[in-house]
Amino acid sequence: MLLLAVMVVAVFFRFYQLDKIPPGLYPDVAINGNDALQSLQTGDYKLFYPENNGREGLIMWLDALSIYLFGINVLALKIPAALVGTLTVWGIYLLARQLFDRKKEAAALLSAFFCATSFWHVNFSRIGFRAILIPFCLVFSFYFLWRTFKEKKIWLAIMSGIFFGLGFYTYISFRLAIPLLFCALGLWLIPYFKQKNIGQFVKLSTAMLLATFFVALPIGVYFLRHPADFFGRAAQTSILIAKNPLFELGKSLVLHLGMFNIYGDGNWRHNFAGAPELNLLVGIAFLAGLFVLLKSNLNSSSKLSKFDSNNIFLFLLLWLAFMLLPGVLTSEGIPHALRTIGVIPAVMIISAVGTVAVYDWLKPRLSKIMLGAITVVFIVAVIAQGYWQYFVAWAQNPNVQGAFTTRYVNVANLAVSFPADYQTVIIVNENGVPVPYPNGIPMPAQTVIFAETAHCYESGCLIGKTWYSPHSTYLKPEQLDQIVPGRKTVIIPMKDDSAIFGKLSQMFPQGQIKQKNNIRCLEIIKN
Repeated sequence: MLLLAVMVVAVFFRFYQLDKIPPGLYPDVAINGNDALQSLQTGDYKLFYPENNGREGLIMWLDALSIYLFGINVLALKIPAALVGTLTVWGIYLLARQLFDRKKEAAALLSAFFCATSFWHVNFSRIGFRAILIPFCLVFSFYFLWRTFKEKKIWLAIMSGIFFGLGFYTYISFRLAIPLLFCALGLWLIPYFKQKNIGQFVKLSTAMLLATFFVALPIGVYFLRHPADFFGRAAQTSILIAKNPLFELGKSLVLHLGMFNIYGDGNWRHNFAGAPELNLLVGIAFLAGLFVLLKSNLNSSSKLSKFDSNNIFLFLLLWLAFMLLPGVLTSEGIPHALRTIGVIPAVMIISAVGTVAVYDWLKPRLSKIMLGAITVVFIVAVIAQGYWQYFVAWAQNPNVQGAFTTRYVNVANLAVSFPADYQTVIIVNENGVPVPYPNGIPMPAQTVIFAETAHCYESGCLIGKTWYSPHSTYLKPEQLDQIVPGRKTVIIPMKDDSAIFGKLSQMFPQGQIKQKNNIRCLEIIKN
């Protein structure tokens, strides 16, 4: 019943007002939707979608399924991430239960509860970014791995390998989980070696690694044939391109270590800008958990957290270290909550350990009524703080509208609001990676394209179709001379630019500048 209550909280935090929060449609999510639509039309589900600096294919496959089930709309691009985020909460509970050998049920429940209410995880569960798939693959892979070595069953090893192999189709940061996996295998080697059961260990490990290999083989072959796609995005953000790599490494390390309790990601799209990634109560619990696990490691007789013989502290510490590296090894936008999303399960489990330790310390010192009251207040406070920070303070902050490019959706809404006999032209005067590369239209246009497609689908003009040519014509600012007005034409710059309107007015003196929903356009009607 307690787990069910935690899952209800997780579902609420990830699906409540999902159609409205976050607002707008960020281009990185829009291009996933556009690629998913093209895959639905052509049947070509790519292992790696090379546009927009390259993206592993799993999120596009999930988006395609969601669009097939729920139609072409922004909500369909958010549902897969929200569902994966919810399942991750359950997976953290299962993993923590295995790590603690079912002796600390409270720690497993608290791990899931902290993740269910965490702004960090909730936010990325609602955006539609592919990175949310990393914690999901990690928790279920290690859950099945722990069960594999405890129950000595091949099918569990294969399940672990399947989830780990799927991780390579999620986000570039997952690659740093490879050394974490081998460290976990090394930790399990110790008890098997002591029990003189190396043959069983080799058998189980081989099954897991072979499953991983065969699941990841297709994208591995792709990267062998296209090495530039493998290194591309990582090379763009690496500290190695900085003037002083060692200084940048030290700076990035300090900032990422401080992101949990002091100063977090400053990007409104990733965080309540600058706020610690953990709220005050969970942040304190995280520090307490680190202390308790360290004490347990140094003193195995500690009653606070005597978990199992496979050195859980070291495993969780290694998890933190390796999954922080995708952020630490970059110098752009640090600390970076998105690149380090893989640490979330470890952080929540460590925070739960700290909470249980504090509770055990208070138990003999307080009356049952007082201890119960403190427990209730703690739980309510965590839920209330999580709700307030995300749905009130963050969602209603005006910076969030800009972070999720709400204007681009408004541009699309304006374009499709004109009658069908109007020719609409969108001037993409925003910076971004060209799509297709290198001479295509900048990335921000992807939001307008998807929003126009969604409107056409909702209005019924896509009946019997999966994809269509964009409603509008898209041009870059240097292509204004390509505009050939029809009898009725509307020209809409994505960014309001007086210089462009001045040039358009000179080119088309019969045009009239109009404004709707704070979006200016030039309307041309020929008599």
